[in-house]
Amino acid sequence: MLTPVLATKLFVPAPRPQITSRPRLFKRLTDDLSASRKLSLVCAPAGFGKSTLLSEWITQRRRQHPDVCIAWLSLDAHDNDPSRFLAYVVAALQGVDPEIGAEITGLRHSGQVLAVEPALTSLINDIARSGKEFILVLDDYHVIEERQVHEALAFLLDHLPPQLHLVIATRSDPPLSLARLRSRGELTEFRAADLRFTFDEAADFLNQVMNLGLSVDDIAALETRTEGWIAGLQLAGVSLREHGDVSGFIKAFTGSHRFVIDYLVEEVLQRQSAEVRNFLLTTALLDHMTGGLCEALTGVGGGQGMLEALERDNLFVMPLDDRRQWYRYHHLFAEVLRGRALQELPGRMPELHRLASEWYEQNDLTEDAVHHALAAEDFERAADLIEAVLPTLRRTRQDGMMLAWLTALPDEVVRTRPLLSVFYAWRMLVSGDLDTVEPWLRAAEQGLEAATADSEVPANSASASGRGQELRMLPSTIAMYRASLAQARGDVSATARHARQAFELARPEDHFARGAAAAFLGLASWAQGDVETAVGTFSDAVASLHEAGNLTDELSSTILLADMQVALGQLQEARKLYERALGYAAAQGEPAPRATAELHVGYSELCREFGDLESAVRHLQTSKELGRQVTPLTEHSYRWFVAMAGVRESEGDMAGAIESLDQAQLLYLRGFFPEVRPIPALKARMAVRQGRLSEGWEWARSRDLLPVGELSYLREFEHLTLARLLISQFRVLPAEKTIQEAADLLMRLLEAAEAAGRKGSIYEVLVLQALALEAQGQRALALVPLERALVEAGPEGYVRLFLDEGPPLAPLLAEAAGKGPALPHTALLLQSLEPGKSQTVIRRTPTPQLEDLSKRELEVLRLLGTSLSGPEIARQLFVSVNTLRTHTKRIFTKLEVNNRREAVRHGKEQGLL
Repeated sequence: MLTPVLATKLFVPAPRPQITSRPRLFKRLTDDLSASRKLSLVCAPAGFGKSTLLSEWITQRRRQHPDVCIAWLSLDAHDNDPSRFLAYVVAALQGVDPEIGAEITGLRHSGQVLAVEPALTSLINDIARSGKEFILVLDDYHVIEERQVHEALAFLLDHLPPQLHLVIATRSDPPLSLARLRSRGELTEFRAADLRFTFDEAADFLNQVMNLGLSVDDIAALETRTEGWIAGLQLAGVSLREHGDVSGFIKAFTGSHRFVIDYLVEEVLQRQSAEVRNFLLTTALLDHMTGGLCEALTGVGGGQGMLEALERDNLFVMPLDDRRQWYRYHHLFAEVLRGRALQELPGRMPELHRLASEWYEQNDLTEDAVHHALAAEDFERAADLIEAVLPTLRRTRQDGMMLAWLTALPDEVVRTRPLLSVFYAWRMLVSGDLDTVEPWLRAAEQGLEAATADSEVPANSASASGRGQELRMLPSTIAMYRASLAQARGDVSATARHARQAFELARPEDHFARGAAAAFLGLASWAQGDVETAVGTFSDAVASLHEAGNLTDELSSTILLADMQVALGQLQEARKLYERALGYAAAQGEPAPRATAELHVGYSELCREFGDLESAVRHLQTSKELGRQVTPLTEHSYRWFVAMAGVRESEGDMAGAIESLDQAQLLYLRGFFPEVRPIPALKARMAVRQGRLSEGWEWARSRDLLPVGELSYLREFEHLTLARLLISQFRVLPAEKTIQEAADLLMRLLEAAEAAGRKGSIYEVLVLQALALEAQGQRALALVPLERALVEAGPEGYVRLFLDEGPPLAPLLAEAAGKGPALPHTALLLQSLEPGKSQTVIRRTPTPQLEDLSKRELEVLRLLGTSLSGPEIARQLFVSVNTLRTHTKRIFTKLEVNNRREAVRHGKEQGLL
């Protein structure tokens, strides 16, 4: 299970009974609030009293202003995960106002992956609406290294509501726009020079707090040698308590901080009892301590009493909560203790880490348990712990944590663990390292054979543990990833073969495995150009993903289904898919922002084809806002830039379009989906339209493209681009061979598209045939394919299909427009092609009204809502199965759905059932 929110990270460090007051610094912090500055930055090396200063100021502030909501968060290295960081920020604020961040907490409890920027937006709105004054302190921010966490904090600062003030304590400057904040007067900084003790503060600390009774000269000498460094003064004070020659000690107290620490720790440790010394060294490896944990490491009782005694004696132990159950060592002291422990207890460190791991596991703190198992180099134990939490990590998509753990494990350990081997293979696949995938899958198979021989794989799901369930599903998972690898390599037959195997190996209740297998079968059909079959198979896959409760993959798959509909020339069906999916996501509260962002990109491309550039831009902007702080799928990460390139080209910004395609090419990695629109071919098309034919021919040579070459669907887009290149070449340098090659190539492409029913390709070929004939001066013949394209493609809403060909198509459109109302939108297209006019047509297609179902169709729909199979329904109605299929197809068409489940759901929503 995952580590819950650790409450001790949210407690303001408890104030000490005696402490040196620092009113000069308190005043500056308070002035920040009255001046409405956004950020107070407390930045200094270790041991300068940053946390102590802030905890004392907060105590004072609470006494003076009890209505102010002050939240504290002590950060650690695990908070580099953006979702975890956000969860703790919300938890800290909820500690002072439970109504803040309720929506985010609900998402986290439901297992949803937190999208940081949208969640922060919700959090900021909650704070703004509350009307209360908030102070949020982030302590030890220097442990944060993850860029996404820094970007999240920058977003928070940029949109900080006026009633929230942020305080950061850190050893190094955070990568924020500090210069901009300074110039705007929104930042106050506290550096080492500000935090170091003055003479009066050093005198108060040494004589009043430490009760040493030092002379003015001794204090001045010690203050000079430590340069007001508080930790150094504290270490010196501890040693001076039992040192006879005070002046001699102070005179010998010289050197850099590192050597001062070594010297003082030697003095401190040598003067402690054997019991205290052993406790300090044995527990030094812990980031946070509680009595029971310390007892597990030391092997003796009294852990809580020892921690309380260390705190009383000022031995650098700090309580983390008001009840004083959890403690930590001063960071600087802990570092020195660990160095000393490595010298004095080298053989015991692995054992101590193992004991800590066992304690954390027993107390359901798996993250810390894995950390100490890895530190102990007990890799088998670490692997056991990782496998136990694997289902939860995969469901919540904490891939970064999993990858870090797997990277820390030796290859030989991962290879003997089939579950870990498969997950590692997947990580290599999505990173584009295709050559390493198959060896990891083979290792998983070998490990699975060994597990089966040892009876670790359950015979049925009812008796399966979490790990057993994963092992039982592993054969299907391995076959599915092999299908993924084959798809990434462009091996269509192998994709289909492995996908069929995955489907056959999956059990009826394994909805995700069956859905994924069906999806790859659909993708294989798509790659072969059999798009109609692909649509049917892929629709079944989406339905299985819905049954599996995998909303993100269900919505992401809708994009591919819409792409297939576009290939079939069914733009209106694609539009319905996008609108239905976006509506469903909105009804669910958009719990899958990544998939929703991808849907907006796909819909943007469709809007551009409709000529609705305003909507296309709006959808891209929405996608950008949703997609911030969300890691996109490899196959879709580049697509935003491809869509933006189309918009920029439509607006006449060809340089911007090329720039977007360059960015898309940098992001693109071969992955799970057929590459039906290669980016280099898109760039070649733009070069041809701009008359840069030499670049087009260079691209064609690099792809070994010939007009007489073998045709395939995966190269259809390239061959269509080659046809454009040949036609443009003929316009510049007329040669009978060139235009004949273009005509022959287009005829072969048309025959292939018509045989497969790919109307999207048919329409494009018809337009290019018209351009080829027009280039030869055969305008009357050119009108034949153009008019067919206008008549057939017009009702679907095609606009950019014609506009993207630019002025060369204008004379033909003018003649077509003269033929009257048979071609209703031709005049509008022609107007957009006039010189000086924007090539933008606003064409919003209205949503058609659903047709009423007949009485017989209603009977069929009601039976579809039962558990009866198709043949059983046919027998119930006394009709043949083929007749039932005809009724079902009409129902699907009228309800605008693709499968039985959706038909029943729509029937219920419309009151038909």
